[in-house]
Amino acid sequence: MKKVKVLVCDDSPVFRALLTELINSDPDLEVVAAAEDPYQARELIKMHNPDVLTLDIEMPKMNGVQFLKNLMRLRPMPVVMISTLTQHGAEPTLTALELGAVDYFPKPSVENTAEMASYKNLVNEKIKVAAGANLDQLSHAPSKSDVLEVTSKHTQVEVIAIGASTGGTEAVKQVLSALPAGIPPVIITQHISNKFSGSFAQRLNENSRLDVKELTANRSPLVNGCAYLAPGDKHLVIVRRGSHLYCQLDDRPPVNRHKPSVDVMFDAVAETVGGNSIGIILTGMGQDGAQGMLKMKQRGASTIAQDERTSVVWGMPRVAVEVGAADVVSALEKIPKLIFERLYHN
Repeated sequence: MKKVKVLVCDDSPVFRALLTELINSDPDLEVVAAAEDPYQARELIKMHNPDVLTLDIEMPKMNGVQFLKNLMRLRPMPVVMISTLTQHGAEPTLTALELGAVDYFPKPSVENTAEMASYKNLVNEKIKVAAGANLDQLSHAPSKSDVLEVTSKHTQVEVIAIGASTGGTEAVKQVLSALPAGIPPVIITQHISNKFSGSFAQRLNENSRLDVKELTANRSPLVNGCAYLAPGDKHLVIVRRGSHLYCQLDDRPPVNRHKPSVDVMFDAVAETVGGNSIGIILTGMGQDGAQGMLKMKQRGASTIAQDERTSVVWGMPRVAVEVGAADVVSALEKIPKLIFERLYHN
């Protein structure tokens, strides 16, 4: 196995040294150079041709987002952003993901050894995933979906559940932006920091005819024409009370290392509404959601997995396909139409 070549770009000499040490501790990774600003990074990219760039957002001379924008236009490559996990850090990080960054990780907030070990694992795992990401999806504007209109009000479907991870912030946005107002409620689990989920919900809302909100109250009735996003630190489940469906927060431990977990959401949908639901699994690393989607399918739900060509990381959808959980495997831009057909043409 050839080592993955990494270029680190950060204005702090201390953090550059720390990150270099953490990355080099992994036998599959090697830091080939470190830059203190985007201008130096540009020269080092030409010189070393790295496989992955880690890029700080806050830097003098030129910020990371502006550099990323230029880079994805001129020399697309896998980039992982280094972000502050704060409300202030949410907007530029989500913009970076929009521009084609594969993922992000925070600067470490602690110095103790146990935390540093798990931080090292997080960083190195994200770099490896980025190295294998689908560059075509990152560097080209995704094909747009046709915007759909509701022609009939009658549908058996009570809820549409969408799960995603790496690459998902843009994939979820693309699906929601093509769906018409007034459809049955949509629930969404995206693996994201809890500092970012509120800003992400706001972005989805601005780009969609649905009323999209982060679920913050412990329980909320599911309403047609609305979409509910799991916050970044709680699972989202649905329950039935009398004839009404509610989504609610669930504080059990992480499942598949994730909280929120797509499996937890899909399991609840399978149990609560069974066949009167649609499950969609989009781009992401790992296998979260595959078993839950299989349960949904076994209960009679319609299930859709994103295809390899249009996924930034074909991990979660691939496992769903392998275990037989997906009725259909589809390009991202065709998914809204598939949802629509299952809503109104059954």
